Amino acid sequence: MNAPGFWKRILGRAEQPESEPSTQPELHQSASLVPGYVLGEEIGRGAMAVVHKATQSKTGRQVAIKRLALQREFAPEDLIDVRERFMREARAAGHLQHPDILQILDAGEVGGDTWIAMEYVLGRDLSHYTRPGQLLPAREVLQLVIRLARALAYAHSQGVVHRDIKPANVMLDRVSSSIKVMDFGIARLADGSRTRTGLVLGTPSFMSPEQLAGLKVDGRSDLYSLGVMLYQLLTGQLPHQSDSMAQLMYQIANQPAPDVRHLRPDLPESLAMVLALALEKRPELRYASGEQFAADLEAVLAQGGLTGALDGTAPAAGAAASEAPPADGKAFAQTLRLDLNDPGQNP
Repeated sequence: MNAPGFWKRILGRAEQPESEPSTQPELHQSASLVPGYVLGEEIGRGAMAVVHKATQSKTGRQVAIKRLALQREFAPEDLIDVRERFMREARAAGHLQHPDILQILDAGEVGGDTWIAMEYVLGRDLSHYTRPGQLLPAREVLQLVIRLARALAYAHSQGVVHRDIKPANVMLDRVSSSIKVMDFGIARLADGSRTRTGLVLGTPSFMSPEQLAGLKVDGRSDLYSLGVMLYQLLTGQLPHQSDSMAQLMYQIANQPAPDVRHLRPDLPESLAMVLALALEKRPELRYASGEQFAADLEAVLAQGGLTGALDGTAPAAGAAASEAPPADGKAFAQTLRLDLNDPGQNP
């Protein structure tokens, strides 16, 4: 399995071309000496961080060290607050002890930069399995998402919201059946960035309507993102997509997602109903917990009906469109528009 290929996207942002040096993180030379760790090869680089394979000096344990150049991402007057918030978030994420959540082992500062020591894992991130011809069998997809929903339920019960759930932030090793959610404690840093005006941080295609609107979010926002990921893993397409950022944001806030059976007519109505609920525009109409989400997916598995969806491929869009879903399958059309003036919305 190609672990370095995963770490290149661990930040949750697109890797920047090396021809644009201004977008690369400017890390201090002294940051190469992280106390208690011996840094090895660089295994990933993104817009804000560099990831190294490393060894913990006392135990000899192999880990991954992510160094973040916060000083170039945030305005100088914000750095003290951002660093304090980073350490607070990292400590909270470090308390998460779940087999399907990547463990944060340590965090600190050196040379003006901030670093995190994380569990080192093998495998591929799930974005690899959203490409045409590489989709996982539908039953396996549901089994994985059930585990992810329960991992999120655990994190939310500990007061930790991820805020950037997407395939690139989930690592899968099919050989060992290991799955890990990454980057807890990282995504929230984007809230305070003021140095890149006009840049939408995070991954808009997976953001909930309330997150895009700048409202306060809770665990239900993560579950919306998990619903988007489930849709993409099953079909190879996002429920909302556009070349225009403004149009994409409008679609997420206002337009119901297409019924998944337009793309996969072989999938059962029960699964379409689960997705419709996960992708509700208003959080109060969505799944209230990851446990509820997982339980409904388990019910879908128990009902069967996935026999035709086990070959890891999805029908061509044109062919699928000619096979309309059952007349009573209108769940997706019933999702409601997010109204920012609605008193029932998150404060």
